[in-house]
Amino acid sequence: MPKPPTWKDLLKQEQPLLLPCAYDALSARLIERAGFSAYAIGGYQLVGARYAVPDIGLAAYGEISAGIRDVMAATRLPVMVDCDTGYGDVKNVTHTIQGYEAMGVSSIFMEDQIAPKRCGHMAGKDVIPAEQMVAKIKAAAGARRSKDFFIVARTDARAVHGLDEALRRGELYLKAGADGLFIEAPQTVAELERVGLTFQGVPQLANMVEGGGQTPVLPPKELHALGFNMIAYPTTLIFHVARTIERALEDIKTGKPAASNSGVNFAEFKDITNFEKWARIEDQYRSVEQGTA
Repeated sequence: MPKPPTWKDLLKQEQPLLLPCAYDALSARLIERAGFSAYAIGGYQLVGARYAVPDIGLAAYGEISAGIRDVMAATRLPVMVDCDTGYGDVKNVTHTIQGYEAMGVSSIFMEDQIAPKRCGHMAGKDVIPAEQMVAKIKAAAGARRSKDFFIVARTDARAVHGLDEALRRGELYLKAGADGLFIEAPQTVAELERVGLTFQGVPQLANMVEGGGQTPVLPPKELHALGFNMIAYPTTLIFHVARTIERALEDIKTGKPAASNSGVNFAEFKDITNFEKWARIEDQYRSVEQGTA
């Protein structure tokens, strides 16, 4: 199979690069089937789906990397992974980067929150001193084997210290070796515009938290015009799936028959899970298994 494009290649090809966030292998497979060029795996939806816990630092590298490995097995699409705070100090950051690069991750973003971290759109978070994050970014850049491994530095300073501090940190993080920036949770369109203008020419990620986030949800074309060439959708799939499951369970309780178009059918799910591929393998080697070859 052809080698997947690098993250820098994707940023040249896709304007903007849309990144729906997978929470399990099935959602990653569906993202690929829908024709997207890449995707992301965020901690919020992964720990919510895999462990049914909130994104407040209850899971660390071991639990989260196991989930990411399972998700990535379903598709060869390039993936950006949320590595939270790097799960410790500079040695933990080094271990995290080396682990994810070895797994085949194309890009990561790492944030400057104190531990235990929180989802970027929750109250109660705080950030470490900028100098500590600079050291983490330098460690991350020094740990990667290939320059194609794309490092995005995220700051959560807007919520606790204001936008000026977030922008100051962005400058420091770029100088430390980050390839791109993620200024988390701007609160108005004017703030999004200021972020985009401040870092013109720098790959920037906008985080569209649908269903109650702090940042205005804008169409991709508008965000691109403001200066963002990566757009992540961390809650869209998991929120819709959770509501669909609730409704299906309520239908079961009340004895209401499911509408014929409310979900995929048996044949469609076989197709999604590549039944024909596995059936061909089974048929191809059945004679060998039975000792008749």
